[in-house]
Amino acid sequence: MTYRQRVSFLIFIDSFIILTAILISRFLVEGDIYVITIPVVVSAITLFLSHHFFSFFYKLYKKAWEYASIGELFIIFKAITFSAITTALVQQLFLGDMMVRLLVVTWMIHILLISGSRLVWRIYRDAFIKNQDHKKRTLIIGAGSAGTMVARQLLNNHDSELRPVAFIDDNVRKQKLDILGVPVVGAVQDLEGTVSKYKIANIIIAIPSLSKRELNRIFQECAKTTAKTKILPMLEDLVTGKVSVNQFRDVQVEDLLGREPIELDITSISEYVTNKVVLVTGAGGSIGSEICRQISNFKPKTLVLLGHGENSIYSIEMELKETFKSTPIEFITEIADLQDAKKMMSVMSTYLPDVVYHAAAHKHVPLMERNPEEAVKNNIIGTVNVAKAASWNGVGTFVMISTDKAVNPTSVMGATKRLSEMMIQHLDKISKTKFVAVRFGNVLGSRGSVIPLFKKQIQKGGPVTVTHPDMVRYFMTIPEASKLVIQAGALARGGEIFVLDMGDPVKIVDLARNLIKLSGNSIDEIGIEYTGVRPGEKLFEELLNHDEVHGKQVYPKIYIGKTSDLYIEEIEEIIASFGTYDKTKLRDRLLELANKKVRVQEKLVSISG
Repeated sequence: MTYRQRVSFLIFIDSFIILTAILISRFLVEGDIYVITIPVVVSAITLFLSHHFFSFFYKLYKKAWEYASIGELFIIFKAITFSAITTALVQQLFLGDMMVRLLVVTWMIHILLISGSRLVWRIYRDAFIKNQDHKKRTLIIGAGSAGTMVARQLLNNHDSELRPVAFIDDNVRKQKLDILGVPVVGAVQDLEGTVSKYKIANIIIAIPSLSKRELNRIFQECAKTTAKTKILPMLEDLVTGKVSVNQFRDVQVEDLLGREPIELDITSISEYVTNKVVLVTGAGGSIGSEICRQISNFKPKTLVLLGHGENSIYSIEMELKETFKSTPIEFITEIADLQDAKKMMSVMSTYLPDVVYHAAAHKHVPLMERNPEEAVKNNIIGTVNVAKAASWNGVGTFVMISTDKAVNPTSVMGATKRLSEMMIQHLDKISKTKFVAVRFGNVLGSRGSVIPLFKKQIQKGGPVTVTHPDMVRYFMTIPEASKLVIQAGALARGGEIFVLDMGDPVKIVDLARNLIKLSGNSIDEIGIEYTGVRPGEKLFEELLNHDEVHGKQVYPKIYIGKTSDLYIEEIEEIIASFGTYDKTKLRDRLLELANKKVRVQEKLVSISG
């Protein structure tokens, strides 16, 4: 039915209802509907015309009445009431008498019939949808405003494959109530039984402001069922209009392991980044590229993207130019090897950066165990080359990305990062540049992370390989790690090792189980296989030595660690002669030096230390 046909049909229906209301009210009030008088004709014409005027004025003929709610009923009330008032004024002005009883009865019948004619579409639609058994029976967790919007969207959307049949909510005051005809049947603890009782195929978690800890708790209950679990978009995405309330997405492992959003000190970051020249090494990597994205939000004058792999550097360059095309940022790319000291000096002298983020490194633990000389060349020599070039050319702040594996290291990778931290702290003592290191654990989704490996294994049908049932790691998301790195740079006074609060450690086997459930499979279908701890790996990673005293955070989720003794001569000896060692002796020497007296000499200090 076209818009014109629809409006014509509604006008016809309303005209018939007006005449019917007048006739019924005359019969009820006067007991006679056959005597036609001038006052009756004038009143009828006035009521007829004024009704249609106010209907157009309030756009009643444009409403989708199959979705009618309280708001539409209130508009009907106003339109009919103003029509009755207009008729009463005409009677008083032109006829000298107001038929109050007749008008009141007509007004009531008018409202009843007009509202009923509109709601019949809603009643028919609801009854029709509820009988569509081919739709997937859906349970909504959260009977608040978001959950109600989800239910309304699903009920109103003929094309949706989901049909809400029940709510779950921990608020006891909402339980046993009906919302839009959908019952609130219990709390989260009743979820498993509810899914079985109501034959639920899909679960929607409709609490946008849910904390990560609570989301994890709810998901673990959902994981006990066979239903597919989806979640509402993040609250900030709903508020900003990036997505709508009915754009559900799968629960991601980041939802379960991430923490609450990080609030940055915009003022302090802007002071040392905005309108400045910033250089990022390893800019094509997972961490480096995210640092570039985050930094670009603060509108630096120039952002230099330095990396060894041309494809990854080209990719991040194109992304940034497209994302920030309306921002006057100059993006410059440099393909370079950190081990080339002359090239590092040339890059620094050409662009004279105000800030350097050093994210380039070899990070893969087993690979570096087999190639310790490459770890030395890239992680130690490369870092020293970049740092010395930065110092020589007057860089204001130099931020090195370190790792929790540098604490009591048992691997070549951890040892080389620990020795790099020492070199950075040494340079801070003899340079005007502020040198700092930022230490954190595993990053979800980064290259070499266990998450992509698990996902590939699940796609192939399993099994998922876990090294040890007691293996525990700290995790954070790439954006969270990058934001904290940038914030730590704003806090730098020189010589600090910033330690990021990684939250609670996570068992790798629990992570594997969650990923299997999130993929829609069961643990039995995919399977988990234990392969044994790899060379250089620990069962438990540490962010701080056990003798360190945890002081107050210098910023939410950021501590500071500081080493008093630096073994610079020994490190320089390794740099000069590492080529004369065989792999085993080089590994032993790196671990010996990286663990030398660290336990008793590394302490947490305040920001003033």
